[in-house]
Amino acid sequence: MITLRQMRFLTAVADTLNFSRAAELCFVTQPTLSAGIKELEDRLGVQLIERTRQSVMMTPLGLDLTERARRLLLDAAEIEAVAKAHKSPLEGDLKLGSIPTIGPYLLPRALPAIREAFPDLRVYLREEMTETLIEGLNAGRLDLVLIALPFDIGALEIMPLFDDGYQLATPLGGPPPRGADTLTSSPELMLLEKGHCLQRHALAAYPGRIVAAEDSFAATSLSTLIAMVAEGLGITLLPNLAVAAGVTRLAHVQLTPLPDACPRQVVLAWRPGTARAKLFQSIGKLLQQTQKTLVQSGNVPNGDRSTCA
Repeated sequence: MITLRQMRFLTAVADTLNFSRAAELCFVTQPTLSAGIKELEDRLGVQLIERTRQSVMMTPLGLDLTERARRLLLDAAEIEAVAKAHKSPLEGDLKLGSIPTIGPYLLPRALPAIREAFPDLRVYLREEMTETLIEGLNAGRLDLVLIALPFDIGALEIMPLFDDGYQLATPLGGPPPRGADTLTSSPELMLLEKGHCLQRHALAAYPGRIVAAEDSFAATSLSTLIAMVAEGLGITLLPNLAVAAGVTRLAHVQLTPLPDACPRQVVLAWRPGTARAKLFQSIGKLLQQTQKTLVQSGNVPNGDRSTCA
């Protein structure tokens, strides 16, 4: 009989191409893992892994069956999660992922409310770029992700939370900014580096009207962008959420609201069919309340999707 344990051994070897590291990942000894792989190959009557003294390689069939094994393991984990959620939907571990331009500004303020509402829920946070978060969600490494649209999310279910508009950040003491006119005419627009969805979202704030220069500075974080603006090296767009959270509080920059900019849409996403959908929706409502309080206290407007083309 083929077992889930053998499936785990197979995927671990495929991920590491090293029997010793694969055994460590599976918390077994190397002889135990090797025996499990051999039992699987004998059961199927095929070779899945090519082994020499110098290297480990997956056969073409081994690669194909590894992907099928991943789906089986994910389904098995989902079966366990469904049963556990049916018994105690508000308990256990919750692996929540977020992009860097949302999580640091929203989650620290929302987590106390989440813990108060669900005291038996253990929340583990992960910060990654959107593509990595979606891969982790589909692979079962994450339960819930906090991201911004537009982005291709496939068949994932989403709960729209709020629209996040933008503010123009320019050097303090520089020429008075003229809002969108300054933005669309500036050759010194600085954005986050490629891979951050905020780069695409910022360019989509005024579709076809703003372009980042090919040789312009590309930052890895909003704080770096703000520091560059403060030194007079350019201008940038900042999300209202980050501004409301005080990201520019000590920086020598001036902010100009951009009410006519197309905002990004902040959403929660999860795998379809999960037994914890109601829990995720409750968490979404707490995030909405937190964002509303935050922007009101920071005197920052919400985004308006009616401005989108």
